[in-house]
This record gives sequence, C-alpha cells and structure tokens, in this order.
Amino acid sequence: MGTVSSGANADRHTEDLVREHLPLVGHLVREMLGRVPAHVNRDDLTSAGLAALAAAARSYDPSRGTPFGSFATVRIRGALLDELRGLDWASRSVRHRARKIETATAELTAQLGRTPTDTELAETLGVAVAELHSAADDVQRAVVLSLQGFAAGTAEDLVPDRTQGPEELLLHREKIGYLHQAISALPERLRTVVESYFLDERPMAVIASELGVTESRVSQLRAEALTLLRDGINSQLDPDQVAGADRPEGCVARRRAAYYADVAARGDLRTRLSHTTPLGTPTRVAG
Repeated sequence: MGTVSSGANADRHTEDLVREHLPLVGHLVREMLGRVPAHVNRDDLTSAGLAALAAAARSYDPSRGTPFGSFATVRIRGALLDELRGLDWASRSVRHRARKIETATAELTAQLGRTPTDTELAETLGVAVAELHSAADDVQRAVVLSLQGFAAGTAEDLVPDRTQGPEELLLHREKIGYLHQAISALPERLRTVVESYFLDERPMAVIASELGVTESRVSQLRAEALTLLRDGINSQLDPDQVAGADRPEGCVARRRAAYYADVAARGDLRTRLSHTTPLGTPTRVAG
C-alpha cells in the first residue's frame, strides 16, 4: 500500500508541477514567435513545449537544488529549438551559396561602381543565370528566418544564447539596434524592398509591380540592400570586415562612407538597446 500511495503522490506532484508551470510554456512560445516568420505554427510550438514540460516534471529531482522553473525552461527551450530545427530547411549548401553570392556581389559592385547584372554575377560565379535565380531565391528565403542574425543561418540563430555573458549579450543587443539603424538609413527604394520582402513578407511580384520594375530588378535591389546592411553594421562594430575597406577612393566608396556615417548618426547606445529586452529578445508594441 505504501508503494502505491507513494506512486500516487508522485503522480499528483508531477501533475501539480505541470499545471503550475503551464504559463511558462505560453511565455516561451510567445518569446520564440517574436523571432521567427509568421508562417511558424504556434500550435506546433506549444505542443512541443507542453511535452517538454511534462517530461521535465517527470524527471525533476528537487534534491539537486535547481528550481523547477529554471530546470523546465531549459528543457522547453530545447524542445522549441528542436521543433524549429525540423522546420529549418536551409541546408548548409544553401548557406554556402549565400556567402558566395554576397561576396561576389560585393566584389563586383566595388569593381564596376554599380550593382552587377545577373549575367555578370552568374559569369563570375561560373553558373547559368537560371541557376543563379534559383540559388538567390533559396538564399533569400533562408535569410527571412534569420534577418536579425545578419546572415542566412540555422534554427539556433533564432534563439539568444542563454549562456552568454553580460558583454556578449550587450553586443548581441547592440547588433540588433544597429540593424534597425542600418535599415532606416537605406536609400528609399532599397528600404522599401527590405521592409516589404523581409518584414512584411510580401510576394516579389507585388513589390516589383509597385516599384514599376521587373522581379529580376527587385532581386538585384534585395541583394544590394543586404550587402549594404551587412557592411553598415560592420562599419560600426568590425570595420575590418567591411567590403572594399581597402579601396577608399571613388564615388561608390564615398556614397558608402556617407551611408555608414548616417547609420552611426541614427541613434546612440540607449536607443539601440531599446529594440530588445535585457534578455536580448525583441521588444514589440502591443497589438
């Protein structure tokens, strides 16, 4: 009887832990949804989080001295990350192509003094124009998942590292602040493309129609904007990584220098940090 009673008490304790910490799942799911595209399903994340909460309650050992909330948070975040990882279709090959296309675009832009055509870019990369278009589409869809990470990445990039020290977390938050400044400093047409395609997730055909250009031109503008954003952020945090930093002369270099100065002038540390919470997650206006 004692064993049965003990088992029943353990089951009740597990149920109590789960019931008491149900809001924790909702909080962590909302936090995650603030960093992923709108097509990520809330119910799928919630189901994964609830399963992780139940598993955490069953395996929790209070004698270790760790509060259950902290113990469960780690398990739930891990489960949510696993769920996102299953959605992360952006393969390593796609991310490798992203880096190659960005590098080639930046180099050709510096050499030509203008944005390269698709034909010029394809020739530099040694691929057909159709293959370039396909690669660019895959790359840009991957970037949607991790725009705040400044490059196409994996599901892990969507979640701030909770083991970060104060300095690393501050840098992470400042990068996001600089991203906001860099977007607002873009030339109007490039800013429109970035906001419409990445932030509003509007179809490229619609954007092209509104701008009165072809979809291919929108693709070029999109690539140009991403290169500017990356270099605009690096100009403030890591100038050695700015493309063409060793070629400071010419009208293109002067325009870029003016853009970098504009990025720097659009805020200070306080305003940059205002875009994120102390934990590094985005602040959002209700509604």
